[in-house]
Amino acid sequence: SLSQDVTATLFFSVFTAVLGFFQYGYCIGVINAPQTIIMTHYAKVLGLLTEEQTNIPAEVSEALKNPTVIMLWSLSVAMFAVGGMISSFTVGWIGEKMPRVRAMLIVNVLAVAGNLFLAIAKLGPSHALIIIGRLLTGLHCGLSSGLVPLYVGEISPIALRGALGSLHQLAVVIGILISQVLGLDVLLGTPALWPLLLCLSGIAAVLQIFLLLLCPESPRYMYIKCGNLDGAQKSLKRLRGQAYDTTKEIEDMEKEKQEASKEKPVSIWQLCTAPIYRQAFFVAIGVHIAQQFSGINAIFYYSTDIFNKARVGQPVYATIGVGFVNTVFTVVAVFLVEKAGRRILFIAGLFGMMVCAVTMTIGLVLQPNFEWMSYISLTSVFLFVSFFEIGPGPIPWFIVAELFSQGPRPAAVAISGFSNWFTNFCIGMFFPYVAELLGSYVFLIFAFLLVLFILFIYYKVPETKGKSFEEIAEEFRRRTKGTPKTGAEMEDLGGAENA
Repeated sequence: SLSQDVTATLFFSVFTAVLGFFQYGYCIGVINAPQTIIMTHYAKVLGLLTEEQTNIPAEVSEALKNPTVIMLWSLSVAMFAVGGMISSFTVGWIGEKMPRVRAMLIVNVLAVAGNLFLAIAKLGPSHALIIIGRLLTGLHCGLSSGLVPLYVGEISPIALRGALGSLHQLAVVIGILISQVLGLDVLLGTPALWPLLLCLSGIAAVLQIFLLLLCPESPRYMYIKCGNLDGAQKSLKRLRGQAYDTTKEIEDMEKEKQEASKEKPVSIWQLCTAPIYRQAFFVAIGVHIAQQFSGINAIFYYSTDIFNKARVGQPVYATIGVGFVNTVFTVVAVFLVEKAGRRILFIAGLFGMMVCAVTMTIGLVLQPNFEWMSYISLTSVFLFVSFFEIGPGPIPWFIVAELFSQGPRPAAVAISGFSNWFTNFCIGMFFPYVAELLGSYVFLIFAFLLVLFILFIYYKVPETKGKSFEEIAEEFRRRTKGTPKTGAEMEDLGGAENA
């Protein structure tokens, strides 16, 4: 029955929007495979290696240990996250001032410009061009990771909001998987073709620009922000079908508009400090912190070493296998999220990851004495990413847009997006040092954090499945005012908070 609500225009619009998340995933994954090749090129540009020395492994190995080369490589990787952190703060302002489709069109200029710098990296000072290119693509992805959930959440029917929202994460993992495959040394991961590998997400940016010209604008933005009833009705009919009766949705928008008219424009500072938004604000921040501090990026960082210990002949193919599992279980989440609900999937995913973190630790600790234990660790890696994609992976990207009404929604998406980028950056920067300090026991830290996140989701996160934006906002208003809840409401929340 849900398939009847998915019109061709709705599917087309969601597909076009999540191309921004495809670029995000591609940019995350593409930089890993050609690391040695690019660092070797940096050493040549800096005069630390000659063309003849690149054929001598000992000379190359020594050059790659040079502090300048290491620093430039670290900047090349980290500038993507830095760009995302910077631009995520502007999502609120852009979301307040600019229609969604137009905003996504404009920010793709950053993606195209960044990929042009990456494409010509071998023609100039490669380190500078790659750092600039990664910064620009990061700026684009920071904006896109906020604008896309806004648009998809606002054009989706309530019954499909979770399923269509999960497509963000599917686009990310497909982007990562494609970048891993193309990065193989038999394809584009070569000394001659690595600039082409780095810049291919620009094709998705150009494609998205042309497709966005055919997408309807968000009817909620047109009606609530612009007061354009005719435009909102036309967009709804395009998205739902020409025979669709827009009366009910327009009435819901009118209620939200009336509530928004009672509020002054909500800035990021007001969102952080106003008591009325406090609970929703902490939930929005908390789900993104839970996603990143769950240990998923640490797993990807450490997976090659685990695969080596398991005596996998080609660890790079095992890593691609992890990317494939990522993709499959994200598809599973798309079908589950509207049946099981957000909250239960989030808790189930975190619990499964916690168990896997413990079994992985046991496997790593006992592997020197029992060789077969390495396969326990190997299995734990695959199960860990599977549980991540069931809930903690896709849900934070769309649930934040569900928790807030039209007024504070852009600021909420901006600050939660920043928290995601910042915690992502922290994991990338500090996990190697923590892993060096704790060795095989490092994943016990994530097991402990996962227990805390399970308790947080259980007690603080309401179920948003099947609820309108206004119903969710009203629930938080009741919580803030301390209004007693009925037994039915408490049951619906799953006992998340005492009356």
